[in-house]
Amino acid sequence: MIYNICKIDLALYSVVASNIVTDEVIITSERIEHIRSRHRGDFEEYGAYFAEILQSPDYILENRRNTAEVLKEILHKGKKCKLILRLQTGSDPKGFKNAVITFLHIRDSEWRRLLRSKKVLYKRE
Repeated sequence: MIYNICKIDLALYSVVASNIVTDEVIITSERIEHIRSRHRGDFEEYGAYFAEILQSPDYILENRRNTAEVLKEILHKGKKCKLILRLQTGSDPKGFKNAVITFLHIRDSEWRRLLRSKKVLYKRE
């Protein structure tokens, strides 16, 4: 199954890839099961926040080709979250959508480590 999450601002995510072909973001049932099995309780606790994370990130960090690490501090329980988003570009097969690859909540120390060690492509002002 494929589930629609939200639409994203293409201008915001153009810092990752300049030729994004769609603003739609989806998640597959396979990716939901991955999150459930690898990051116990995170999907149930934070899945409702995926649209907010994607539409209003605190940081977008460089990752692999056409992939963004999206960081957001969620007020719910004061957790910091990391979501990996694969962006659909003109060089990918037609019909694909931007897709959530994985999600997890992270500790403050990991948040700081990511900001030190990764290239920051976007920071919320």
